Amino acid sequence: MSADEVTTAAERPDRPPAKRRTVLAWALWDWASAAQNAVITTFVFGPYIVQGVVGEGHRPGGLTGNTWMGISTAVAGVCIGLIAPVTGRRADAGGHRRRNLAIWSALVFLAMVGLFWVKNEPAYLWLGLTLMAAGTVFAELAAVSYNSMLPQVSTRQTIGRISGFGWAMGYFGGIFLLLICYVGFIAPDVGWFGVTGEGGLKYRAIALMAAAWFGIFALPVFFAVPEIKATSKIKLGGGVIGAYKQLVRDIGRLYRADRHAVYFLLASALYRDGLAAVFSFGAILAVSVYGMGAGTVLIFGVVANVAAALGAVAMGRVEDRIGPKRVIMISLTGLVLMACTLLVVALLQPPNITTLFWIFALIMVLWVGPAQSSSRSFLARIAPPDREGEMFGLYATTGRAASFLAPTLFAVFSALFGDKIGIVGIILVLVGGAVALAPVRAPARQSRADF
Repeated sequence: MSADEVTTAAERPDRPPAKRRTVLAWALWDWASAAQNAVITTFVFGPYIVQGVVGEGHRPGGLTGNTWMGISTAVAGVCIGLIAPVTGRRADAGGHRRRNLAIWSALVFLAMVGLFWVKNEPAYLWLGLTLMAAGTVFAELAAVSYNSMLPQVSTRQTIGRISGFGWAMGYFGGIFLLLICYVGFIAPDVGWFGVTGEGGLKYRAIALMAAAWFGIFALPVFFAVPEIKATSKIKLGGGVIGAYKQLVRDIGRLYRADRHAVYFLLASALYRDGLAAVFSFGAILAVSVYGMGAGTVLIFGVVANVAAALGAVAMGRVEDRIGPKRVIMISLTGLVLMACTLLVVALLQPPNITTLFWIFALIMVLWVGPAQSSSRSFLARIAPPDREGEMFGLYATTGRAASFLAPTLFAVFSALFGDKIGIVGIILVLVGGAVALAPVRAPARQSRADF
């Protein structure tokens, strides 16, 4: 990749506007992926592994279920960091983004199906952890190819709103599927199809439900979005080791040609870790600090996802007027202000603390969706043409490299000063990301266009 090859979305010739059904088919993969992100990883099967499979009082290998889940997640993160940029690069070179997306999506589906055999006995912990980690890896690698398709379904004038639309579809997909799982399997003693809690069957049935959801809604993108042509700009050869050597050389060339692209990858890694922590630790703080009942947390999670989705849609349209960097900076400012407000509320402990948490926490998560969506479109705008897969692979890698910061700082501040102060760790990561992003050159502002 030479300097004269590095152009951005603002400079490259525009494709004809994609048809709305093509955009919808692409966004449905985001809707489908909620099965992995919201149901399997976050709200349902992850807690089942810790609480149901391991259970109280069991310490396999001398470690708690939480610790083993953390180890499993860390191993998955290392695998993603090592594999993502090279697989994205090879997909760009061979013209195989859609094929790769199909392969990784099929593996995600199979990992979900495999979870049906994870019973609520400690002996099944290793199978559960292996399938959970594998599903995480496959989903992230699929997302690399999926995100790199964004320029194929958008123009320079619509990339922000289409990215926001896709991100909102992911949030709403999670909301609908969580509600279906709750009504059909979790809440009743005897759920759909006669499913009960014996042997962890209700959670294992949810894994099959998630697999069916993902399998059905992931299909349209493969029929509606065409495959890209292979590019001769990317040279392959030398096996896996050679691919990594060439990747290092390409990063160096990218830095010399457009160092702001590299700066963005590093800055976004910081604040994206803070964004992830907002949802990861929000439920913990709601119960332990702000007095929310455990049964109410799921309701709060649904409403929070609605707020984040609405924010992504609304600010996606704003982004096409003012540019993605401004949206990200506005979103990070809003997040930090609301987080500081919640910190003050936690310290003062007013009688209506739970109500205040609902208000300020929902305003806070309103900014999460725009920050995530505009980060994706920012990278799509600055990625060199025909190398989007490689860039989104690096995007996944840098994100994983920084994924320990917010959890570590949260734990440190909680341990030293109490649970009320743990949110300071998240605030510091968000502020650090905003400071790092400030000097990054923004993509050219785009004019308004109808979608």
